[in-house]
Amino acid sequence: MLPAALDELGLTFYPIASVAGQEAAARALARRLLAGELSPREFTFRIHQRYGHELPLTGRLTELDDEYDVLEYGDRTVDQVDAEVTAEARRLGTHPLL
Repeated sequence: MLPAALDELGLTFYPIASVAGQEAAARALARRLLAGELSPREFTFRIHQRYGHELPLTGRLTELDDEYDVLEYGDRTVDQVDAEVTAEARRLGTHPLL
């Protein structure tokens, strides 16, 4: 019943824990970052917390979340990591909705 109702509204039904559903949620979070609703750090934290290193689509974002944790020991700045996170969010957020 729910899939039919969503289809009628032009929305996609994703089964619980499906990769397609996880990717759609990650893209929605990316669009929130691009809209200024999340900081780059908060965005990577949420992605990492929800999907760990298991979702290939968000692999670089989880690595960037790890980078935030070790910035004081490396040669990158917060601004550099933020810029890369934002670029990844653009890549995800502009992907056509399926």
